[in-house]
Amino acid sequence: MAASAFQIRSPFSRNPALSLSSKPSLSAFSVTPASRRRALPRLVVVLSAANLDAKPTVLVSEKLGEPGINLLKQFANVDCSYNLSPEELCTKISLCDALIVRSGTKVTREVFESSGGRLKVVGRAGVGIDNVDLAAATEFGCLVVNAPTANTVAAAEHGIALLTAMARNVAQADASVKAGKWERNKYVGVSLVGKTLAVMGFGKVGSEVARRAKGLGMHVISHDPYAPADRARAIGVELVSFDEALATADFISLHMPLTPATKKVLNDDTFAKMKKGVRIVNVARGGVIDEDALLRALDAGIVAQAALDVFTVEPPPQGNKLVLHERVTATPHLGASTMEAQEGVAVEIAEAVVGALKGELAATAVNAPMVPAEVLTELKPYVVLAEKLGRLAVQLVAGGSGVKNVKVSYASARAPDDLDTRLLRAMITKGLIEPISSVFVNLVNADFTAKQRGLRITEERTMLDGSPESPLDSIQVQIANVESKFASAISESGVITVEGRVKDGVPHLTKVGSFEVDVSLEGSIILCRQVDQPGMIGLVGSILGEENVNVSFMSVGRIAPRRQAVMAIGVDEQPSKQSLKRIGDVPAIEEFVFLKL
Repeated sequence: MAASAFQIRSPFSRNPALSLSSKPSLSAFSVTPASRRRALPRLVVVLSAANLDAKPTVLVSEKLGEPGINLLKQFANVDCSYNLSPEELCTKISLCDALIVRSGTKVTREVFESSGGRLKVVGRAGVGIDNVDLAAATEFGCLVVNAPTANTVAAAEHGIALLTAMARNVAQADASVKAGKWERNKYVGVSLVGKTLAVMGFGKVGSEVARRAKGLGMHVISHDPYAPADRARAIGVELVSFDEALATADFISLHMPLTPATKKVLNDDTFAKMKKGVRIVNVARGGVIDEDALLRALDAGIVAQAALDVFTVEPPPQGNKLVLHERVTATPHLGASTMEAQEGVAVEIAEAVVGALKGELAATAVNAPMVPAEVLTELKPYVVLAEKLGRLAVQLVAGGSGVKNVKVSYASARAPDDLDTRLLRAMITKGLIEPISSVFVNLVNADFTAKQRGLRITEERTMLDGSPESPLDSIQVQIANVESKFASAISESGVITVEGRVKDGVPHLTKVGSFEVDVSLEGSIILCRQVDQPGMIGLVGSILGEENVNVSFMSVGRIAPRRQAVMAIGVDEQPSKQSLKRIGDVPAIEEFVFLKL
């Protein structure tokens, strides 16, 4: 897989584990010694992942290159069903874990509702995602990914092809010659050298068009409110305001997405601001131009020519006046239609979809926080730590206590601007909500799900002295205004507190309540509050050993010698109820809880 993603674990991996898109099964068990009636309620949520080895199903609703299909088939069952009606799509989608579309399939709210929560990822084979209801996808926890890089060069080349063909009347002259005419004087064109091209949208395609236009000797300006000025300057492009771009351009090339803000951004008002005789190229989205207004501008001579690869309705209806206009060059959405681009897009989207189903986070996710690849790699072990701390904390809450207020504290030597905590917050939310609800939580819907359930998560950062090489020193999760089934988890401030660190790439629990411990967050954990006296470690270890339960870690944190202590025991297997009861019956153990990660 590409370096822009990392493994977080998936229900479809060979080693079943919790993932961004899995819903664990739940069981519960705790023991409180009979002699300790003052102990808090007994229920402990125990998480275990379901063993899901079945292949996921991917529905491909529009033609996809063979290399992409082959890649999908290595991991999933692939259903290639083209030209589905909306009703047919809604019927099929409940049996699918992923859906791959191009621009022709509308992925509406009804599609997500019909999926019954099974649909985990929608892949758009291309750049634009205006045919996918992103709000609904986010609400239903469905990741939406696209393939923004593979067709970049193809789209840019087509933009330049339309630019030059329009300037020299290539399409019209070709049709004239084929009609038996020889009209050299009628099709005199204009030169590109020295002309000003306004690139509206300086993203991947727009910047590539700008590079090529510079090579043709054009003066290139651009409007994009989000483009970094240094990147534009690096290729000799000047960033200007929207109105300045309209007023000074001889040619305008559109490369913006279709959003509510850009819909019909070229209209009667904006055409009126343009230089008379301007020429327009659109290989972006048809909806960014008011086509009726463009027709009026052509007839009025404001726009000399237009070259259009995209239209508001595709294909345009028969007899469309804009398509038939003599000074319009039209192509049927060919921006990405090269053999190389088609194969590249197919592979890129297949990799993104397979990665998402495996639980990987790709940089091409469009409805999740865009976390750079290098940040994903660096935060990988802390992502695991964050989720497990959330799971531990919520399992310590006594039954009937509603979790509403959670505070997460990050201790780091890095400046706040150098520490992106969105992914960590999402994973803590996942850990907090999944064990006590029927929903699954991922990076896509974490904030939405928390808000929907009235869960308020606040974050604070503690600046540390020292080297900022490591992104974090520790993560602490506190749950306020609840009772705990393990009283020792309540810190001096009166809240359930768990804290952890990453040591040698492995997450460790380092604090429970006010007690310092050190236990690897792997397998299961037994927490015991005990009287600090000799032989306790050996006694509990013997009980577990008799049942062949392997102890991976053991740590004791105490207030003072011979007083209270908390023993944290990491075990590889789940002890039987009888073994847990024997541990609870040890006279020196005042309370204990068994937690399954």
